[in-house]
Amino acid sequence: LFAIFAFATCGGYSGELRLSVDCANKSESDFSIDIAFAYPFRLHEVNFDVPTCEGKRREELSLIGDFSSSAEFFVTIAVFAFLYSLAATVVYIFFQNKYRENNRGPLIDFIVTVVFSFLWLVSSSAWAKGLSDVKVATDPDEVLLLMSACKQQSNKCLPVRSPVMSSLNTSVVFGYLNFILWAGNIWFVFKETGWHSSGQRHAADTMEKQPSSYNQGGYNQDSYGPAGGYNQPGSYGQVDEYGQSQGYNQSGPTSFANQI
Repeated sequence: LFAIFAFATCGGYSGELRLSVDCANKSESDFSIDIAFAYPFRLHEVNFDVPTCEGKRREELSLIGDFSSSAEFFVTIAVFAFLYSLAATVVYIFFQNKYRENNRGPLIDFIVTVVFSFLWLVSSSAWAKGLSDVKVATDPDEVLLLMSACKQQSNKCLPVRSPVMSSLNTSVVFGYLNFILWAGNIWFVFKETGWHSSGQRHAADTMEKQPSSYNQGGYNQDSYGPAGGYNQPGSYGQVDEYGQSQGYNQSGPTSFANQI
């Protein structure tokens, strides 16, 4: 839906500006010079004729600039994004088993999502710069500078109507919204690949192995229990007939008195 708004507001645009040339000789004046332009904004191909205020002779001029590359690139990305989204929706609904088979579907989906996120950012930035140049090239005050009649102080040249650029501004906004949408979707597609869950399992296995290593070591042994040397019967307080206490041997009555 966002892709439709993006290419519709840009690809379907047509605008018009109107100028007025008031010559010193009123019969030579033209108060309604209409200049129309549209997508893909090859402005150098937009021709119009204006009075020269020198008799009935008129001169043919054209707008300046060719901004079709950035506009067409933006619309192309929007159209392909729309087609892929439509195809992906069909696969999600009707071919879920095929999609998850061998993890191939989520992997392809993840790669395509990353690529489209990058392309949305590039195309939106390029079109934003192109739109800025289109606004300058179609500014009525700038177009008036192209006319020879407007260079004479005896003639009055005025802008009557400027082109409305609101839909083109909207297309740039939708371009960046599409970038945010696709970039945010990278996380959800990444989880579908299984890499996220496998990473969690690896982390869980690592946490389980760490306690087991401590349990197998000496820190968790029953050192002070029956198997230890400090808790054995006779280890403390047993004195032989010579008045000497037995040592810290835990393997039975092996004191010095018994050895004797």
